[in-house]
Amino acid sequence: MTEEIIHKEATKEAIKEIANHTSSNFDFKILTEMSKISIKAEPIFNIGDFHLPNSLFLSFFVLIGFFIIAFYYNKIASSKKKNKFYYFINFALKGIYSFFQSALKENTKNFFPLIGAFFFFIIFNNWAGLLPGVGSILIKVYEHGELHYFPIFRGNNADLNTTLAIALISVIFVQYAGIKYLGFKNYIKKFINLTNPINFFVGILEIISEISKIISFSFRLFGNIFAGEVLLAVMAFLVPVLVSFPFLVLEIFVGFVQALVFSMLSAVFISSAIVKHH
Repeated sequence: MTEEIIHKEATKEAIKEIANHTSSNFDFKILTEMSKISIKAEPIFNIGDFHLPNSLFLSFFVLIGFFIIAFYYNKIASSKKKNKFYYFINFALKGIYSFFQSALKENTKNFFPLIGAFFFFIIFNNWAGLLPGVGSILIKVYEHGELHYFPIFRGNNADLNTTLAIALISVIFVQYAGIKYLGFKNYIKKFINLTNPINFFVGILEIISEISKIISFSFRLFGNIFAGEVLLAVMAFLVPVLVSFPFLVLEIFVGFVQALVFSMLSAVFISSAIVKHH
C-alpha cells in the first residue's frame, strides 16, 4: 500500500514537472531593448534530434501564405467571373515572364517554373522579414543548459543556410540544363579540354567559376538581407518610428531587387549553359 502511494505521488510530481517545463518553453516577451545580433539562426523548438530554427519557422508561414494565394488564383482563373486580384496577379506574372524572356528567349517556358519559384520564394521571404513582430517577439529557450530569449521569427534569407541551399539548387540545375541540351560529352568539354594547354587552363577557370557562383549567390543574398535587418533594428532604437520609415521602404525595394538579381542571374547562367560553345 505504501509503495502504491509513493508511486502515485512520484507520478503526480513527474506530471507537474513536465507541465512546468512545457509552459516555461513557451514563455514569450516583447523586445524592449537592443538585443545581441546573431549571424546564425537560433533554434526555438526541438523535434526529436532536429532543431527547428526561427528562420525556418517563419518560412513555413510564408509558404502557407503562398499556397493560399496560388490556390485562390487558380480557383478564380477557372471561373468565368474574374476579379481585380486575378488581373493583378496575371499582370505580375506576365511582366516577370517577359523580363526573363530577354535572357532565355524561346526556352523561357521550359525554365520559368524554376526561375519564377526562385523569384517568388526570395521576395516573399525578404518582405516577410520586415513584418511587425519579426525579430521583436522573443521566446524563452534553454540552450546548452543556459536560458536565452531568442526571436521566434527571423527572415529566412537572413540565414546563410537558406541562401546556400537555393544557390546550390541554382548552380546544380545549370549543370543539369547544360548536359540535357548539349549532351554530357559536349558539355564536359567546357571544363575538361585537352586539345591544347590554353583550353586546359580555361577549363580549370570554368570549374572555379562554377564554384564561385555558389559562394557569390549565397553571400550576396544573405549579406544584403541580413545587413538590412540589422540596419532596421539599430535605427528602430536610435531614432523615432517615423524617422526610420524611409529605411523600411528602402529595404522593401532592396528585397525586390535581390529577388530579381538572383533569379535573373540564374536565367543568364542557364542560357549560357545550353548554348553550344565553339
